[in-house]
Amino acid sequence: MVSSGLPRPGERCGGALLQAALRAEFAGFVLRPDWPAPANVGAVVTTCEGPSPVRNSAYGFNVGTRCGDDPTAVTRNRAFLRDALALPSEPRWLRQEHGIRVCLEAQPGEPEADAAVTRDAGVVLAIQTADCLPVLFCADDGSEVAAAHAGWRGLAAGVLEAALQAIRTPRARVMAWLGPAIAARSYEVGGEVRDAFLAHDPAAASAFAATRAGHWACDLYALARQRLHAAGVARTFGGGLDTFTDLRLHSYRRDGATSGRMGSLIWIAPY
Repeated sequence: MVSSGLPRPGERCGGALLQAALRAEFAGFVLRPDWPAPANVGAVVTTCEGPSPVRNSAYGFNVGTRCGDDPTAVTRNRAFLRDALALPSEPRWLRQEHGIRVCLEAQPGEPEADAAVTRDAGVVLAIQTADCLPVLFCADDGSEVAAAHAGWRGLAAGVLEAALQAIRTPRARVMAWLGPAIAARSYEVGGEVRDAFLAHDPAAASAFAATRAGHWACDLYALARQRLHAAGVARTFGGGLDTFTDLRLHSYRRDGATSGRMGSLIWIAPY
């Protein structure tokens, strides 16, 4: 984890100056989608690096509550994320289950769902990943945003289609961005994964390459693009990163029990 010489949140320093310094430094450790979203749509992905308020954590900058990290440390990281990025509200985290449930309204705690949609300005949607694929959506006029957690199970079961069903904006006016996930060269799966996708669409075979008997390299990005295109979303951006080989990013397959989670956030600015 990268250490900073700046005071940590809670340490005495000029409040406005400290916040400005924290925001400036933290901005260098997050990813921002490269897509033509309207100016009122904000989006960001955290990494495992950055000026965390938690010192010397094996999990790095972690926003996931279910990976074994100290819950107090996660709470502090989430609060720091909110403050450092000046988010318009507390992110709406989900209890992700690798399913297709979509959260449409604010609920207490972390509701069980793998996608969320909002048309309300100031609401921050949040997805946690560490190899699975985060997908962000927005209407081309900035009136609606959504976020989905697409591991192979959820992707095969139709989580992207479920999110699109909940989006009121016509598909022709929706764009999607594929956040950091494990790349095909690092993601070997068994035949049951390939079979699950081919049962839905035989064309999914193009996203798998044989590696050894009964095993395949799986391209989650290609599978997501196929699903989105079939559902009517023609504008898809992102992809190309590899959480396994990029040490800035959390990867459960690489780090196992000490892997944290990245946060993929999207919101409509409250003008």
